[in-house]
Order: sequence, then structure tokens, then C-alpha cells
Amino acid sequence: MKIKLIVLLGLVLAFTLYGSAGSINRDSANTPVIQSNSSDDNRRAEGEQRFRANCGRCHAAPHKFPPRMMATIVRHMRVRATITDDDMKLILFYMTQ
Repeated sequence: MKIKLIVLLGLVLAFTLYGSAGSINRDSANTPVIQSNSSDDNRRAEGEQRFRANCGRCHAAPHKFPPRMMATIVRHMRVRATITDDDMKLILFYMTQ
């Protein structure tokens, strides 16, 4: 019974990873060009400031990852660094723009 459960979980994980890898490539090819405005610039600057205050203690300048992956990373780190929900949203905006 345990072997069947392990095999089933392995298959689910493999299909999930396969599906998410394909969607990342397709999403980046179809991403529209977004015109920046002053509101976005303000949010980006605020997100950068909060990144430096909360994340900069342990992490260097951010690498660019796909937005979906970055959202997972930021949610995970929110729990570890006790970041507020507003801070998380601004940091995520900064990291994905």
C-alpha cells in the first residue's frame, strides 16, 4: 500500500512539474509589453525600499525569476521573515517588474 502511494505521489509531482515548466515558457513568450507610469514607479520604489529593509539583511540584489516562481519564493520567505501582507505585495511587485 505504501509503495502504491509513493508511486502515485511521484507521478502527481512529475506531472505538476512538467505542466508548470511548460506554462512558464509559454507565459513568457506571450507576455505583453507594459507601459510604466508614475504609480507603478512609486510602487516599484516602495517595493525596493521594503526589500532592502526586510530581505537585504540576508539576500543580495534580487535575481530575475518568472513571476509565478517569485510569488512562491516571497510567500515562503514571508513566513520566515515575518513580513506583513502589504510588504509582501510590494516586494513581489518590485521583484517581478
